[in-house]
Order: sequence, then structure tokens, then C-alpha cells
Amino acid sequence: MLFSDIILETYIALTTNKARSGLTMLGIVIGIGSVIAMIAVGQGAQQSVQSRIQSIGSNLLMIRPGFARSPGQNVSQGQGSSTSLTLEDAEAIRADVPSLGAVAPSVAGNYQVIAGGSNTRTSVTGTLPAYMNVRNISIESGSFFTDLHDARRSKVAVIGPDVRDELFPEGEEVAGKKIRIKGIDFTVLGVTESKGGSGMDNSDDVIYVPLSTAIQYLTGTESISMISVTVADQEQMDAASAAIRELLLERHDIADSSSADFRIMNQADIVETASSVTETFTLLLGAVAGISLLVGGIGIMNMMLTTVTERTREIGLRKAIGAKRRDISRQFLSESVALTFLGGVVGVVAGWGAAALLTRFGGVATSVSGISVVLAFGVSAVIGIIFGYYPARRAARLNPIEALRYE
Repeated sequence: MLFSDIILETYIALTTNKARSGLTMLGIVIGIGSVIAMIAVGQGAQQSVQSRIQSIGSNLLMIRPGFARSPGQNVSQGQGSSTSLTLEDAEAIRADVPSLGAVAPSVAGNYQVIAGGSNTRTSVTGTLPAYMNVRNISIESGSFFTDLHDARRSKVAVIGPDVRDELFPEGEEVAGKKIRIKGIDFTVLGVTESKGGSGMDNSDDVIYVPLSTAIQYLTGTESISMISVTVADQEQMDAASAAIRELLLERHDIADSSSADFRIMNQADIVETASSVTETFTLLLGAVAGISLLVGGIGIMNMMLTTVTERTREIGLRKAIGAKRRDISRQFLSESVALTFLGGVVGVVAGWGAAALLTRFGGVATSVSGISVVLAFGVSAVIGIIFGYYPARRAARLNPIEALRYE
């Protein structure tokens, strides 16, 4: 049988009963579309998490107070120990550890903030001007405070765009406006550029004030909430982390590193961990969606078996006039593959469209990759061959005499 004959016979067979062919193909469409859309959601989440982590700074080390978590423990032993880091520790790190780009100690707390008739509860971070470079902060309007402001304990503040929208909903220029934090008036110097985010880690819902001002008027303690450190070279991250750990252990008079009253978080490790979690999440979504592909394949097998039964006399007639087993097998296998191929094409378009709609109307970050499209399409083709093989083989093995007698 010629290839052109197979194509023609396949077309005739699939269009003879359009409704049944369409419904069978729908299972593959839903399967392919689901796989592409779900993988796109997982990859979008992975990229979003990575960009969020990268946006807080480059080659970043974050030193926090509190004991490191020991293996087998569910809660950090010293989670509430917020006095283990001091400003002197930050100054020692800046002076004694080589290969550092910038060091920015900070204190943080949540306060009720009032401006005119508006108020909001938000995070207030006291830090140094170097924090801008350490955390990749840019100014949308106005300016950031300077070392002179910190030296003079000036009551000035830089607010995030979410804070601006809450306190100044009219959209007026906020530089020079007054806000009240913990009953103390602060003058707004500027507004930071939006980075996006939500929840507790929303960098747009933050107010920045000079570190000395925060210590004197807000926290009332010399302890530091965090020391953020940038390393000049990515390859020196581990060495810098080890040097900081050794320095702080010596300053805090701790002989056993497992009893350290501080924790050093490496940005690269955070990215790697987050990527591992989101990759697992993506695989899980893809596996769940892949079940619908399996169901679609079973639907194809069911249709093809029904078709073999309905066309038994036709198969007998073809064999009687000289058709060979491989011709019959190729014919039915081509019908199965054609169904999955057409369903795969429509499914790719549907999955791409579903991902776009989720991004546009659902606010869900998605990313459709060529690999996921090729994978989903390839799996559908394999399913067409696997689930079409048994019906095709069954058709090819029919006895022509018994097939001609079939009613």
C-alpha cells in the first residue's frame, strides 16, 4: 500500500464519524493543554522566586542573630535571641574581612504610621546609605538619606511605593511631607522604585530611616536585626562566609561553631534551594496533568477497538483481494497517530492560550518553554503509537474468511 493511499484512507476513516473522532481527540487536546499550562505555571513560579531573590541584591550574605538550627530540631534554639549582633560586629566585619563590597547593618520593626488622615501598619528599617547598593534599591523620586543624616540622627525617611499609596492616595508629590512613626514626626525624602512582591517580604511596603535615628527613637537598643554584606566576586562567597563566621565566633567568645549565636545565609544557597523546591512543584504539576494524557490514550484505544469491530468485513475484504497484515496494521496505526497528532497541535495552542490567560486575568506568572511543548507533543505521539498498536495488531491478525462472514 502506498503512503498516499494510507493518508487518504486515514482521512476517510476519521471524517466518516466526525463526532466520535472529535470527542476522542478532545482527550488528547485536554491532556496536552493541561501539561503545557501546568508546566508553564511551575516554571513561571520558579522564575518569579529566583527574580525575587536576585532583586534583594547580588552576591549577598545575610547575617542574622539567633542559634543555627540543629539536625532533628523543628524550632531554632535561639530564634528569639535578637541581641547577639551589634553595630560593633558590623564595623569589625567591614574592617577585618577582605573581598567585601559593602556592609549594611540594619534594625527592623513594625509600627503604625500616620500621615494626615491616613494610617497604615508597615515595616520600618533603620540602616545606612550603603543599604541601597547592598539591596539594589533605586529611587523613583526624591533622594535617599546620607551618612550626614545618620551622623546627625536626622528624623528623615524614604518610603516604598505601597506605603506612599496608602498614606498619600491623592498621588501628590510626597518629598517634604511629614509622617508620624511611634509618635515622632519624620520628613519624607523620597520614594523607592517598585520591585513587586507581597506578604511579609514585600520590599515595596517598607519605610527606611537612618540607623542611628532608628536606634535612638524607635528600637531603643544597640542590637542589630541583620547585617547585609555584598562580596566583590561570586567565587569568593564561601571564603567570605567562612571568614565572617570565624570573626564573629572569636568576637562572641564561642569555641564550638555549632553553638554560634548567629546565622549566615548565602544568597546562592537560597536560590538553589528555592529552585529545587519549584522544580519539584513543576514536576508534580506536570505529572498530575499527564494523567489526563493517559486517559486520552485509553480513549483512543477504545475508539480504535470499536472501529476494528465495526470494519471487520472491510478488513476481510481487503485481505481477500491481497492486502497483507502489515498494510492493515499500518492503516489502523496511522489513524491512531493522526488523532494524537491533530489533538497534539490543538492541545499545544490551547495550553499556550491557557497560560497566557492565567497571566493576563489570573495574575499568575507563567513561562511556556519550547522543551515543555516538544515533550508534551512527543508524549502524545508515543501514546498514539502505543495505544494504537494493539487495535492495529488485532485488525491485522483477523482471519479473512471469518471476517467476511462477520455480521
